[in-house]
Order: sequence, then C-alpha cells, then structure tokens
Amino acid sequence: MQAAALICATSLTAHAGDRLLATGGVTQIEGAAGGGLMPWAVISGYGTDKQIGGSMFYTHAETRGDFTLNTTGVALGLFNRVEVSGSQARFGLGDTVPGAQIRLNTLGVKVRVLGDAVYEQDSWLPQISVGAQYKYNENFNAVPKALGAKDRSGVDYYIAASKLFLGAINGYNLLLNANLHATKANQFGLLGFGGDKHDSYRVYPAVSAAVMLSDNWLIGSEIRYKPDNLSVYQENSAQDIFMTWFPHRNVSITGAYIDLGRIANKDNQTGWYLSGQINY
Repeated sequence: MQAAALICATSLTAHAGDRLLATGGVTQIEGAAGGGLMPWAVISGYGTDKQIGGSMFYTHAETRGDFTLNTTGVALGLFNRVEVSGSQARFGLGDTVPGAQIRLNTLGVKVRVLGDAVYEQDSWLPQISVGAQYKYNENFNAVPKALGAKDRSGVDYYIAASKLFLGAINGYNLLLNANLHATKANQFGLLGFGGDKHDSYRVYPAVSAAVMLSDNWLIGSEIRYKPDNLSVYQENSAQDIFMTWFPHRNVSITGAYIDLGRIANKDNQTGWYLSGQINY
C-alpha cells in the first residue's frame, strides 16, 4: 500500500500542470472548482491552455443538530477552458430520521468564456465561466417527497466571475468571486427540487472573498443564497469562514466554520467541515 501511494504521488508530481499554486481553487460540495459552498470561475487543477489537469476530493461536515455530510468526487480540467466533474453526497439525517441518509449524485460542466483571473492584471475584467450541474436524488421517496418536493432530479445553471488582485491588501493577494445561480434545488438538492410554495427557476446570488496570507495559506468567507420552496420548513442562506493550507503543490486541506441556518426541523445549524484535495 505504501509503495502504491508513493508511485501515485510521484506520478501526480511528474504530470502536474504549470499554473500557479491555488489557481484551481478547492472543491465545493457539488464537485466544481471553487470555495466550499459555491463554484468559482476557475477551472479545476493546474493545467494550462496546453495541458489537462484535475482534482480528487473528500469532504466531511457536521452540524450541531447531528446532521452529517460526506462528499467525494473528481473533476477534470481540459486546457484551462472546460471542466467536467462528478460527485456523490451522503447526508445523514441524525435523530430527525434515525439511521437514514440521502444520497445526491451530481454531474457538472463548466466553460471559461472569457478573461483570466490571474494573468490579466492590467485589466479589471474578471474571468467569467458558465456552468450547469445535473443532480439526482437517490432517496427522493423517503424524505424529500414527504416534505413536499416535486422532483427527484434537477439542473442548476450558473454564471461565475473571479478575479485575483495581486498585492491588493497591504501586499497580500485578494481573490473575489461572484455568482448567479438559477435553481429549484432544496438544500442543494438533498431535499429534492421544487415544492408547494415555488416550483419554478429563480436566480440567487453568491459571493466570496479570500486572502492569500502566505504562499501556503488562504483564508476567506462565502455566502450563498438558496430557494425557499417548501412551506413545511423555511430554508436559509448558507455561509462559511474557511482556511486552506497547501502543504504541497498537489495537496490542499480546508477547514471551515459553517452556518446553514435552518435544516428540516432544526434551527441554527452551525458546525464545521474538513476537506482534503489532491490536484494535478
């Protein structure tokens, strides 16, 4: 096992892309390159416009209401232009529905349409990407349907803008991101899509900012607004404060404090998540 791990690590280093450290972001919970909660306009991995890059990740989150989330996935970045991703989230319902969990599968695609978040420093134009995420809820009939959700599957559409400002805050690099999502997903799709209050697409914003404290440390915050489609339970925005450590060019570890508001029958769902990622 140790020999296999060493061979894998050596292979990743040998074939690593040539983009700058952290320019592929980390991986958000639905599998796209970005922050923990929202896609950014960046493309996964370190591949340049002549290379293929990508990432693999695992995320574990827990809230004070005994909810847990485990997400695994992979993403492939093609020539710093196109990203394809796949992930599965497993949401444990704790004592709300003891012993039950919901599995949500997500397939995503993202295309960089213009700009470069890093290298076009002489322009205020951000990097802009458009994306879509198809989501399928394997356990729709167990809980989401009973709560009033209309569909087990749905597609989220988004446009993302990202810009890195070198030395913008007392010599530290500043990364800004803004998104618009068109979605019907309840709790990212974990509670199905659409509901008795609303069953049509609406557009919601998300924003984030991050500062590079050093070559190996990134700290930031995000907020993502979400639909409130189900009359039985109100849904709130999601936000976090995160810190990412890059102990090696190909490895990142992210820890965060999260505030998800109300989830199902429980208010004030704060907690934490820890995510590990391998990039190439």
